[in-house]
Amino acid sequence: MRLRLKFVPPTGRAPDRLLVAPTDLRAVDTFVADEIVVGRYLLAGRALVTEGASPFTLELPSRNFAIKLHSFTWLRHMRAVRTDDVCAVARDVVLDWIGLHGRRVSGVAWEPDVIAMRIIAWLSHSPVVLQGAEAAFYARFMKSLAYQVAYLDKISNALEEGEVRLRVRIALAMASIAMPVKVSTVKRAARRLDSELEAQILPDGSHVSRNPRAVLNLLLDLLPLRQTYINLGHDVPQKLIAAIDRMYPALRFFRHQDGNLALFNGATSTLANELMSVLRYDETSGLPFKALPHAHYQRLSAHQTTLIVDTGIPLSPELSRTAHSGCLSFEMSSGRNRFIINSGSPSFAGRSFQQLARATAAHSTVTLADTSSSRLSPSHFIGPVMVSGVSAVKVERQEDDDGNDRVIASHDGYAGRFGFIHERTISMDAIGIHIKGHDRLLPAKGNAEVDPGLVAIARFHIHPAIELEQVDEESVMLTAPDGESWYLHVPDQRPVITEDVFFADSSGISPSQQIEVEFSVNVTPEIRWILTRRA
Repeated sequence: MRLRLKFVPPTGRAPDRLLVAPTDLRAVDTFVADEIVVGRYLLAGRALVTEGASPFTLELPSRNFAIKLHSFTWLRHMRAVRTDDVCAVARDVVLDWIGLHGRRVSGVAWEPDVIAMRIIAWLSHSPVVLQGAEAAFYARFMKSLAYQVAYLDKISNALEEGEVRLRVRIALAMASIAMPVKVSTVKRAARRLDSELEAQILPDGSHVSRNPRAVLNLLLDLLPLRQTYINLGHDVPQKLIAAIDRMYPALRFFRHQDGNLALFNGATSTLANELMSVLRYDETSGLPFKALPHAHYQRLSAHQTTLIVDTGIPLSPELSRTAHSGCLSFEMSSGRNRFIINSGSPSFAGRSFQQLARATAAHSTVTLADTSSSRLSPSHFIGPVMVSGVSAVKVERQEDDDGNDRVIASHDGYAGRFGFIHERTISMDAIGIHIKGHDRLLPAKGNAEVDPGLVAIARFHIHPAIELEQVDEESVMLTAPDGESWYLHVPDQRPVITEDVFFADSSGISPSQQIEVEFSVNVTPEIRWILTRRA
């Protein structure tokens, strides 16, 4: 986002010291620190060799690399080593940044999210930056930090709704208690954080973006912030503890049997140690909810089988900028394995791949006429918001006397363009070994004609670790590395194994496979499919 606000640099003396270094719960890798020491930066899936030059004077490999570099989140790896040599390198890089970008408020370095991440990183990892530092560096470091905080505070009210604005409030609240400031400043930052938490953390604990990964990202910052308030004897913002308590059940809701989070609406790979570092502070306990009524997701679970269904739409036009066209898509896991997934969102890829990942075809649901159920705006002015498609989703939940759990949902994303409603029914038996699906394309009200060439495809995206085998014309076997197997049977149809891509792999976009079931809407407007665990 480009903000054109006149910024008057703060006057007066900058704070002369830091009061605390908040904890960072994110995963560390000492190898990354070792590489940075010798001038090799491994960030955002790319590498930069500096050969003794400052990384900020070189052409950077990608925008995502630039974001990672300027955010200084990589300092956590340096802190894991924290020898005098490592600290000296970290200090030199910080000094280079201050000299080259510290007052030039432009470019990636001064985007709101990057500033917020940098402030949090500088505060959290100040011990590694300041270890062995001379007084002159300490003063310059504090002056730059104060300047960045003042600028972020200035632009904060102009930010659009979403995760970035909440992270900005977290950074400002953290700075208000980590640096010696007026009591009124601490209280104001706490009030604004409370207001943002109330606006963005839904009553069911999910984030307004409907991205499962957003819950984890925010908890990684909110938990250290809460503890810092407590350690310094400040009153904890009223909404902070309540928000954290609500977010934990939502995090558990999206967690699959293998410990990873579901891939909906921008979610990407999850590092197991980061997730566990957050879950260790979970005091809410209890089983995951069957539904998130405000974020509009459904969960079916029995024994060691879990199925999660997206039954919602973006909660506002602005929030649709990062939403995916995956309404009625589902993911399934069993034992220690994820079997059926969505393609997820790439962590490091450019805009074109990000947009491909948002298409309905990248999700385990039905696509009609090779068209996404929601259309993204092509306008560079308004950005990639959703401008048409799904506007209403109907959901019904049923459970019979035998313990069979069922979700019946439909959306109108294809009603305007093709005259059809997509209805999906998914049920799971009481012991989690049989899953039945029923996809129907129902004529929308007033639709009398059907294009004879209209074709639908039901896609089942398969996790890269799963092997597929065509058993017969109507069946495919899915086998996990530990030997657990499931059969996908599609009566009277031919499921076909095709090549696919997995956007959410932690190492970048990777090859995978999918199962496609193509059917003519004019001849067969509905299909049934059955997933059965092999005994």
